[in-house]
Parts: sequence; structure tokens; C-alpha cells
Amino acid sequence: MQPAYLSDQAIREFIKQALREDLGEGDHSTLGSIPITKKCGAKLLIKDSGIIAGVAIAERIFREVDESLQITFYNKDGDPIEKGEVAFIVEGSARSILMAERLVLNCMQRMSGIATYTHRLCKIIAGTKAQVMDTRKTTPNFRLMEKWAVAIGGGHNHRFALYDMVMLKDNHIDMAGGIRAAIENVKNYLHEKNKSLKIEVETRTLSEVAEVIAAGGIDVIMLDNMSLNEMREAVALINGKYKTEASGGITESTLRSVAECGVDYISVGALTHSVKSLDLSLKVES
Repeated sequence: MQPAYLSDQAIREFIKQALREDLGEGDHSTLGSIPITKKCGAKLLIKDSGIIAGVAIAERIFREVDESLQITFYNKDGDPIEKGEVAFIVEGSARSILMAERLVLNCMQRMSGIATYTHRLCKIIAGTKAQVMDTRKTTPNFRLMEKWAVAIGGGHNHRFALYDMVMLKDNHIDMAGGIRAAIENVKNYLHEKNKSLKIEVETRTLSEVAEVIAAGGIDVIMLDNMSLNEMREAVALINGKYKTEASGGITESTLRSVAECGVDYISVGALTHSVKSLDLSLKVES
């Protein structure tokens, strides 16, 4: 099922804004040098092995720039790709292809890098019940594509933004006057606003886990920066009553050990904030 954030309107608005940012009043390099009648083809050449992502958005970008462009796809989002392969061929107006080129590449390179890394982490924890999950540590105005890429790579999307889930972190709890106060304040607020949102609470110690369980009425307990032994104890204490999320400084080398503690989710900010883009290039053939 397609995530709720991937609405047709959201995708369309992203493309229009991104094209407006790049083209402005016009691509004068292309308009000035390429005759309007010039036709050509271009192929997307894979220069790194990994998981491809951004194929669907690339088609939407090309169509937005010029509906008459003809595109032949050889891969779909989530397919494994190898260096030297061709993902698609686009044919038609040379001007249109050049105007769309950079936005297509910017989306596909970053999305493919995220999908590839997500897929690698998912393989590390295969066989456990844990799922790799993203965070809000995303690039401003590019979150839609980054979250989409995590999903393509096999990861689980956390909340999309501040409005679609409640997460009570340490600062909320400290400012509210404690865990119980923060939870009760939120439950009252949601009741007053007639909103039905999941509630997650961050915990830093086993005593805080016990406080959350005693307060009740929540959905997920985050185990933040806990040792493996503490996580195992926390999972036993929660005993399936709430979903659990491990968070804080988790790396590839520790990922499997964390998953084996029995948590439901492992959030990894690095999925989106420090991933290396996959090398792709659009080669024009006149």
C-alpha cells in the first residue's frame, strides 16, 4: 500500500517547486544553443551497483516538462542494479530532455543511495522481528523523496512530520514536569482537538520505562541510548504491551545485536542525513 504522504498532489507540488527552483524564467543555455526542432535520445547509465529508486518520480518529471517525451523503462523502483546497466531511455525534444535532466538525476541519485543503504541494513537484521526505521533528520523540502526512498529500500517510515504523530522526547518531558504529566497533557489535548494520533514516549532508563507503563494510554516506547542489557530488560518489562523503538547512536556494527534484543523498530538517522548518493548519469545520444 502506498504511504499516505505520497499523494498525487504532494508529488505534483514537489515537482513544480523543484522545476521552478531550477528553471526559473528559463534554461537560457539550452534555449540559446539548441534548435527547437532538435530531437534526440538519452539513456540513464548506472555507474554504481545497488538498489534503484526514483524511477516513478523521474517519469513524472519528464511528463511535467514535456508530455510528448517517450520513455522506455528497463527497471522499476526497488530493483537491484549493476554498474553498466541502462535503467531507461528517453526520446524526444532535446530541449525538454536537457531541462529535466538535472532534477531527474538529483532525485534518482540521492533516492537510490538511500534505498541501497536501507536495503543493506535490512539484510543485516533479517530473521529478527525488528524493522529499520527512518527519522525526521531529512533535507528540507526533500523529505518526500527521502522517505519514499527508505520505503523502496525495504525500511519502515516513522512519522512523516510533526503533525501526524505525537512523540514526547526528553525536552517535552522535562518541560512538562515529568513523564506522567506530559502524557496526560497530550491525551487531554488530543481529546479537546478531537484528534486520533499515536503517541510515542522516549525513555532513557528502566525506571522511565516503568513510569510510561504505569501512565499507559500510549502506543510506542522509545529506548534511547540504552545498553544491550538495558534494552533486553526493557523489552521484557514492556512484554508486548506496547511497540518498542531502539534509538541513539546505532551503527551497522551494532545493528544486529540491537535487533536481537527483541525490539520492534530500530531508528537510524543516517539513512537520510549522511548517505552517499548512487552514481548515475544521463548520456545524450544525438
